[in-house]
Amino acid sequence: MKTSIKSNAINYGLYLGGILSLFTVIAYTVNLDLFTKWWYGVGLMILVIVFGIISAMTSKKLIGGIINFKEAFSSYFIAVAVGVVISSLVSFIIFNFIDPEAATLLQEKILDSQVAMMRGFGAPEDAIAEVVEQMEQEDNMFAITKVAQSIAFQLIGFSVVGLIVALVVKKDDPQA
Repeated sequence: MKTSIKSNAINYGLYLGGILSLFTVIAYTVNLDLFTKWWYGVGLMILVIVFGIISAMTSKKLIGGIINFKEAFSSYFIAVAVGVVISSLVSFIIFNFIDPEAATLLQEKILDSQVAMMRGFGAPEDAIAEVVEQMEQEDNMFAITKVAQSIAFQLIGFSVVGLIVALVVKKDDPQA
């Protein structure tokens, strides 16, 4: 892969990581309840995908409009991976070192939100009780193993989108 594609993707990943981290810090300082809102999570997902798309499109433009599938996917994936890792590290630092009590409070808020959502969908009380018991048994959701697992699952999910993006963005060399 060409260096300009890598550096372009890393730059977009750094921008993405900075923006995601800013949203995390704002949500942490303004209102922890934001972390439990579905629209907040969906908004962050859209932001990640948009940055990945912009990275792939910009890489295509940088190398003269001809980009193969691997280069387009790599540009998308590197940007997303850098951004997600930076954001996750910021969350890890905030909720493990700066304010561990906020992690406990957030876990309780997420549990309450899950219960309310399940009741809203008419889930049986025994199923709700099972979910509550399972979530209460979990340790710190910001432990390094949980954060690493979250990063892995996010990258898998965003990669599926990245494959589609790479198919759309790629443009084969007509002279090859």
